[in-house]
Amino acid sequence: MGKKAILTFLIKGGEATPGPPIGPSLGQLGLPVGKVIQDINKATASWKGLTVPVKVIVDTSERTWEIEVGTPPTSALILKELGIEKGSKHAGQEIVGDLPLEKVVEIAKMKKESMFAKNLKSAIKQILGTMVSMGVTCEGEDPREIIRDLDEWLKKKKINLEE
Repeated sequence: MGKKAILTFLIKGGEATPGPPIGPSLGQLGLPVGKVIQDINKATASWKGLTVPVKVIVDTSERTWEIEVGTPPTSALILKELGIEKGSKHAGQEIVGDLPLEKVVEIAKMKKESMFAKNLKSAIKQILGTMVSMGVTCEGEDPREIIRDLDEWLKKKKINLEE
């Protein structure tokens, strides 16, 4: 790769358009905007309806590109699992939904690489912490209770954290 340019965008999965800010940024680099947009939409299709971070890494001398797709914010993944649009207005005072521990573990596995978590158990605790502020319970319990006794809950639910 010769001279590199890295463009970063927040895009709704599968819904990128050639309008601002993407189109003009790509056009300035002499790239075929339509083709790059098509590639972005293909790469983000699995995140349909969720906002995801996208990096377009461009070799300006060769006019080639690579697309890297990040994961949506933790709160967006939780809301998607619950099938709702927003969390509690008053951090945890209003319960807006309940997630099973298995779903919390799934989200933690998706997000672990982009978190500052030393292991999967720490990532699970971070997801549970986000749930507290969103007004989401886990297994009908306050997520703080699950955090305190996480090992016990994992054993009770027969969840193995093979990393």
